Amino acid sequence: MPKTEATVDELIRKIERGEVRLPEIQRHYVWTSTQVRNLFDSLYRKYPSGTILLWETDDKDEVPLQDMAVEQDDNPYSNTHLLLDGQQRLTSLAAVIRGKSVHVKDKPKAIELMFNLEHPDNLNIVTEDDATFSVATEKLERLPQWVKVSEVFENDNDTPFLQQAGVEHFSDPNCLRYTRRLADLRKIREYTYRIDVLDRELSYNEVTEIFVRVNSSGVDLRGADLALARIVLKWRNSLKEFEKFQEECKGRGFNLDLGSVHLRNMVAFATAQSKFGAVRNLSKEDLQKSWNESRKGMQFALNFMRANAGLESSALLASPFVLIVIAYFGEKRDYSLSTEEAKQLRYWSLLANAKSHYSHATETILNQDLAVLHRGEGVNELLEQLQRQVGNLEIKPEALEGRNQSSGLFKTMFLAFCAAGATDWRSNLNIGENLQGNQHKLQFHHIFPRAILKDKYDPAAVNDIANLCFIAGKTNLQIRDKEPKDYFPEFIDKNGLAPFEAQCIPTEKEFLNLENYKDFLLERRKRIAARLNEFLEEGK
Repeated sequence: MPKTEATVDELIRKIERGEVRLPEIQRHYVWTSTQVRNLFDSLYRKYPSGTILLWETDDKDEVPLQDMAVEQDDNPYSNTHLLLDGQQRLTSLAAVIRGKSVHVKDKPKAIELMFNLEHPDNLNIVTEDDATFSVATEKLERLPQWVKVSEVFENDNDTPFLQQAGVEHFSDPNCLRYTRRLADLRKIREYTYRIDVLDRELSYNEVTEIFVRVNSSGVDLRGADLALARIVLKWRNSLKEFEKFQEECKGRGFNLDLGSVHLRNMVAFATAQSKFGAVRNLSKEDLQKSWNESRKGMQFALNFMRANAGLESSALLASPFVLIVIAYFGEKRDYSLSTEEAKQLRYWSLLANAKSHYSHATETILNQDLAVLHRGEGVNELLEQLQRQVGNLEIKPEALEGRNQSSGLFKTMFLAFCAAGATDWRSNLNIGENLQGNQHKLQFHHIFPRAILKDKYDPAAVNDIANLCFIAGKTNLQIRDKEPKDYFPEFIDKNGLAPFEAQCIPTEKEFLNLENYKDFLLERRKRIAARLNEFLEEGK
């Protein structure tokens, strides 16, 4: 395998000219701004940054490609280098050094980094104030010693940056120090990557196998990404079809990951289990058939969750794996459920979500549920399996203790309050996810404000879901840091007790004083638990 070298600047130019392209087997650009910051920090320190893997081919028209996240010209030459390893690094470098946004799902995303001219000489110092690089913030942009990285690369004249930092004369001791640091920053363009180039005689199949083997030993690429590489090898140009359906689901409120949800659902329909390794043994025909079936199943699952369970957004899912089981169940019943089955499936789906059924050993538990349905069993057996995992299916008040807004119980609490007709205390609009405008947009509110609790109780008690409710932004702003005993009367005088009762909030005076906060939590947990159990069993 030939080896060569190229500087960062040379590689960026090749990308811009279209001489380096991205094959369909690659995943999309996924790095966060923090990961980009860490890359620049490593290169500034002259740390090793891995190698680049390319495949030189004359068959660019025969190999399915996808767009990189940065703009590229059409390559006028017959041979093309396909990027197999290094996409995240090179895309990040190109975006920051050229000062361009990356395109993620056709939407521009700016990556703005700041460089600290006053960073310590000892680069091992990692405190926030002394960091060498940081993701841009309004606070840092106001500090004279922090400069924008993209602007430094765009302008080889140091004067604007020195003047910003307060350097007015060459005699200033900071002048030489800052100038050297700006030069070291720009030297990132000269960082040299070692490049491994796969022979052009290799077939696309062989190259894909190399790609999978290279990445399967690392931590950056998940099993879903490797499975996708194998799938698009067998079924050319399928990625566009997958992404089209993914966007359709997103348009309905369910923003689901392509790999971990949609492709896993396809594997489940093909093999009755969700292990991505099974893709190796599936033919193109198997993949096409299972994709078409799994897509119908997912459409059924989304319709069921919206219409039967009242769940209209993936934001309310503790795990999207619930959808895979519903999709598979629907297909096994030929999408013809009895009244009893529909009621039981609603109960299981909401309960599995509330109990965070797939929070641990997720793939194993999902496979166990799929096996139940593959054997021709039904929702009763799914409930038995859930009970073996979580114990009592009834929600007890003590199960709410210490839970916060990330809990499946919190999401179910929101659904239960919506079903009870909960409204905003000021506008009387029914609470919901899709309220428009800052004054009406829903927020979760600390009934006893954090400001009056933080010095008296630990964070878990302050953020306990028994202290959380749902109101609009303007209502929350109106309350600010008042105690419940001070702000409840105004709302009760205007609208009565119904808005509080719909969210299981005690309004008795003995619970509304700060010294009785723990009693308030205990009482509200009892009421929430009772409401949750009632909500889950509705229509059962």
